[in-house]
Amino acid sequence: MTQQAQREGRLRRIRSRVRLPRTRRGQRRAFQVTVLACVLALLPATWLNAAAASRVRTVEDVPGAPVAVVFGAGLWDGEPSPYLAHRLDAAARLYERGKVRALLVTGDNSREDYDEPDAMRRYLVAHGVPTDRIVSDFAGFDTWDSCARARRVFGVDRAVLVSQGFHIRRALALCGAAGVDAYGVGVDDRHDVTWYYGGTREVFAAAKAATEAAVRPDPQFLGPKEDGVSVALR
Repeated sequence: MTQQAQREGRLRRIRSRVRLPRTRRGQRRAFQVTVLACVLALLPATWLNAAAASRVRTVEDVPGAPVAVVFGAGLWDGEPSPYLAHRLDAAARLYERGKVRALLVTGDNSREDYDEPDAMRRYLVAHGVPTDRIVSDFAGFDTWDSCARARRVFGVDRAVLVSQGFHIRRALALCGAAGVDAYGVGVDDRHDVTWYYGGTREVFAAAKAATEAAVRPDPQFLGPKEDGVSVALR
């Protein structure tokens, strides 16, 4: 049997398994089911926007808070990625303008050769933030972990969150569920491939976020309470 014949045979078997409704009633029901599935899939993202939209501000108009929480966004050769650098730039401006008195940098340090919080600290110090005003969370493996640990480990109950615009609403919703009263600064960035990928990813991440907000699980690593934030605020 030739390869062409084999391909045609496979196509016939696939078509025999996928049978579209032939009656008008069946087609209408299939359409209704598809619409319902789309609506259900978008409900979590709608919840995120509704819950957090009013708390997204700019560096200039965000209400002050004791602490800014800066979420990790990847490293390039050990240094902050451009997206993370933009978050850190916004956090440095918040400190310079007296909007916050300390910065909690939260990111991934799950292996020895990858250390987001220390890279974030170095960048902030190089941009004028005193090192004793920076606190590192080395177990911020995802947004929920960062929010839960900010409240339960570091004792943060009021904060300004700093992230990209496509992520800040999820961060606000999750930190609110974790017990942190927060406003968010959504950092503007060029709408490149990474930006569109991040925005698309948020649609799918919203379902996980809704589950985390409802269940409020322990973070992957909780650990003992730390006084770094209270010391930095003194």
